[in-house]
Amino acid sequence: MPLYEHVYLARQDLSAQQVEELTTQLSGVIAQMGGKVGKSEYWGLKSLSYRIRKNRKAHMTLLNVEAPAAALNEIERQERLNEDVLRYITIRVDEHEEGPSAMMRKAERDDRRGERGERRDRGERRERGEEEESTASRPGGEE
Repeated sequence: MPLYEHVYLARQDLSAQQVEELTTQLSGVIAQMGGKVGKSEYWGLKSLSYRIRKNRKAHMTLLNVEAPAAALNEIERQERLNEDVLRYITIRVDEHEEGPSAMMRKAERDDRRGERGERRDRGERRERGEEEESTASRPGGEE
């Protein structure tokens, strides 16, 4: 059976639990039509680059699917009818990615960068008063 990655965006005013129920509903449709969902990742509530149907944010979810094309046509049809789904995209892939997706790795990387510490590309920071004194003592500085 062909392999697909399916991502959908749900409205911002839904709760995470409602998004999870929608994911369960879509997974059930895929299972009924002879396919299976290998992995389901909830990426969270993310800001959008531009407004979609008056929404500035959306809940994003990824499904790794192994199913016939008819099953994907059916879930896409249901997503078009569902007012809670803003957008969706389905991409056929040769193989599913093992481990967390790029979006989940990005979230982990952002968590690590939270405590940055000192920047290494700058020298030691001086107070403003020290800087003014050092320019006055230079040759060609103010006398």
